[in-house]
Amino acid sequence: MEKMVSICGLHCDECGAFIATMRNDDQKRKETAAEWSKQFGADIQWQDVNCKGCLSDVEPVFSHCRVCEIRLCGRNKKVANCAHCKEYVCGKLEKFFRMAPQCRTTLDGIRASL
Repeated sequence: MEKMVSICGLHCDECGAFIATMRNDDQKRKETAAEWSKQFGADIQWQDVNCKGCLSDVEPVFSHCRVCEIRLCGRNKKVANCAHCKEYVCGKLEKFFRMAPQCRTTLDGIRASL
């Protein structure tokens, strides 16, 4: 599977929703729904675990990704990801990095290579 980095620095190709969609794998959807429901204290239905990546211009995109303020910001600014933004690192990302520090590492690496 091709490496795909989301706007916030997550690796789409490592995401359960992306993997399940690309493989059309209902068992992976069920595993991901159960994991995310527990992790985020939400009721995520396995049938809703579908995504072609937050960079995709076509559906499906996972429900949270459709409303993610970081994704919406990056798409509005037409950047490949936040590392390409002139305002990197903004407050939205700082807050997100507290939950997902690996994304800072990914985006810092991309930024250093620009």
